[in-house]
Amino acid sequence: MPSFHNSRRLILLTMVLLVMSSCQSEVSSMPTDSQSSNATTSEVSSSDQTSETTSTITSVSIPMEIRRATYTNPIYDFDFPDPSIVYDERTNQYFVFATGGQIISSTDLVTWQKHNYAFTTIPQWGTTNAGLWAPHVTRINDQYVMYYSLSTWGDPNPGIGVATAPRPNGPWLDRGELFRSLSIGVNNSIDPVVFVAETGKVFMIWGSMRGNYIVELTSDGLSLKDGDAVVASVTKQRIAGFDTSTDWHVGTYEGSYIQYRNGYYYLFLSTGTCCEGVSSTYRVVVARSQFAMGPYFDASGRSMLNANVGTLILDRNNAFAGPGHNAIITDAEGVTWMFYHAYKTATGNARVLLMDKILWDEDGWPYIEGGTPSNTPQQGMAYWYQP
Repeated sequence: MPSFHNSRRLILLTMVLLVMSSCQSEVSSMPTDSQSSNATTSEVSSSDQTSETTSTITSVSIPMEIRRATYTNPIYDFDFPDPSIVYDERTNQYFVFATGGQIISSTDLVTWQKHNYAFTTIPQWGTTNAGLWAPHVTRINDQYVMYYSLSTWGDPNPGIGVATAPRPNGPWLDRGELFRSLSIGVNNSIDPVVFVAETGKVFMIWGSMRGNYIVELTSDGLSLKDGDAVVASVTKQRIAGFDTSTDWHVGTYEGSYIQYRNGYYYLFLSTGTCCEGVSSTYRVVVARSQFAMGPYFDASGRSMLNANVGTLILDRNNAFAGPGHNAIITDAEGVTWMFYHAYKTATGNARVLLMDKILWDEDGWPYIEGGTPSNTPQQGMAYWYQP
């Protein structure tokens, strides 16, 4: 995810104005990258009659400024579980993805535009009637890469697939199965997160409510570094929870997320029951390590290779139940923000989208103000605005 180190700098965009004069010329305009992603793209045919034209190109510098909007949770009051967020520099928009392949976008993180689903048809390589769960999207090299889970409730052999796109809103090209539970030897192989370590290596962490594992991917993020799942089943490494042979355990973890900061990899995990409405016990804990592959310890020095450990960062309150499955992004002033889902206690019928600022204590540990979701108006993320 992008970070912006110079909070007060002036960013200049160059707009190219084409002034074309001709006695007999036809001027046509094409959609630009900044237009709505839902705009219909049409081909513009040039005139059969050609004429000599003269073009003058002028560069105009247009400043951008930092703004903030005021938000109140939930920021997207529709069912939108397991969020993942990216910033697209070309369109100056934030794109958020959710279970089912949902996609929304915003410039100010308050006003949202809904896009078409990532796939018109859910990939079929998994278990019959499997749903597309918890897509994680990141940018690797020059393209966006989506890692998604295919699973049913109680699926004995769920798996993780991969897709690519030139832009966050697509078109998404499904590249198929990366691995499944039985081939890689990890029960409940769902909830992938992929990150590029400071060494340049690409890693995936995944797993749900048993053990959480890490494995290296190829530099483009599209394949297992070791070639196939059979080999990776031996080289994978457990970084949290119990061995995969253990039965489902409410004190273990899922929904992994990694954030690198000041020499540490911070591992965010959700624990508890995710999907029981206002009775959900979901919450977010954190641990850290100086190495991408661990070992990870919480602020009390406890190893994450256990249940019911991790430093609590986010829990329920009177307004929201079951907050969790978070993603993190850095705003235009370098401030980190957490995006996550939760149930409104007043209704309890949907996991809606929330966000809150991450603060950091003097020992370098993250926390959310009050330790629970905000439910009053808050100053939002710093974002770039072009007047």
